[in-house]
Amino acid sequence: MRVLYWGTPSYAVPGLEALANAGHELVGVVSQPDRRRGRGGDLMPSPVKARALALGLPVLTPERIRREPELQQQLADLRPDLSVVVAFGQILPPAVLVQPPLGCWNGHGSLLPRWRGAAPIQWALLEGDAETGVGIMAMEEGLDTGPVLLERHLAIDLRENALQLGERLSQLTAELLIEALPRIEAAGPGPELERWRRLGLRPQNLEGMTYARMLKREDSRVNWQGSALAIHRTVMGLYPGAFTTLGGRRLKLLATEPLVERLADQLSPEAAELVGRWSSGAAAGTVLEIVQDVGLVVATGGCPLLLRQGQLEGKSAAEAGRLIQQLGTAAGEILA
Repeated sequence: MRVLYWGTPSYAVPGLEALANAGHELVGVVSQPDRRRGRGGDLMPSPVKARALALGLPVLTPERIRREPELQQQLADLRPDLSVVVAFGQILPPAVLVQPPLGCWNGHGSLLPRWRGAAPIQWALLEGDAETGVGIMAMEEGLDTGPVLLERHLAIDLRENALQLGERLSQLTAELLIEALPRIEAAGPGPELERWRRLGLRPQNLEGMTYARMLKREDSRVNWQGSALAIHRTVMGLYPGAFTTLGGRRLKLLATEPLVERLADQLSPEAAELVGRWSSGAAAGTVLEIVQDVGLVVATGGCPLLLRQGQLEGKSAAEAGRLIQQLGTAAGEILA
């Protein structure tokens, strides 16, 4: 089939590669424009654009697809049989949605209608969901409101961060796209509702619908008054962005474990041995103990939290002993 692929971040690269390897004719790739990245602030292509160019594919980079009728016509001139959208980053206008005769399809990183919107992976972790998954959804004008063709579930590990979970979900998205496209092709063209009926799509039940809003900088500051589990979810869900301060220096928290008795069987052996060793009473954010080769134990609004990996301002990421050495801290100091 002639496929037009839409995607921007690394999450969308496996889907692009899978379609290319499956022998589909990729007539073009649409990605976000080059952005300034890194310390030098150089203009850099998105991961999807970079991979598409390496594959020898034509790439279009609209700033605002809704406001660019000439580019919309360029897309129509490519004559795709269908469009596949994976984390593109803009809402497609109706004029574009109706172009492919087999429709536009989205690989979405959550179990719809749970976590519609821009940051489903992060919010699944922030809210402590036990599982998440991927859905292949027919696109319509609403935001992630279309009916679902295929869906797969994934259990979320307590110690899994957003990057790790995203890598698993992106691979699953690629697998489901390869499964979905032959079905879509077999159903053939025709009026949208008729095509959807032939495919047996599942309408989304609005019960349980939540919106994964865009994350803000203030979401990343750790609130030590919260519980150990809530702080841990912030660290995992916003990886690698959650931060605090120590002695006026910014400290990113990259890996933590909540020292909660009921979660002991999900902790690392090193962390499980520490559960129950401290009673409450210390002010939230207080360093309770430095455990060599393991990390820092910090008081919270509930049970303690074990900080296993971090990145001090001006330093590279470090684990356990190396992090302790970089921080030069002692029991009784306060993280704020």
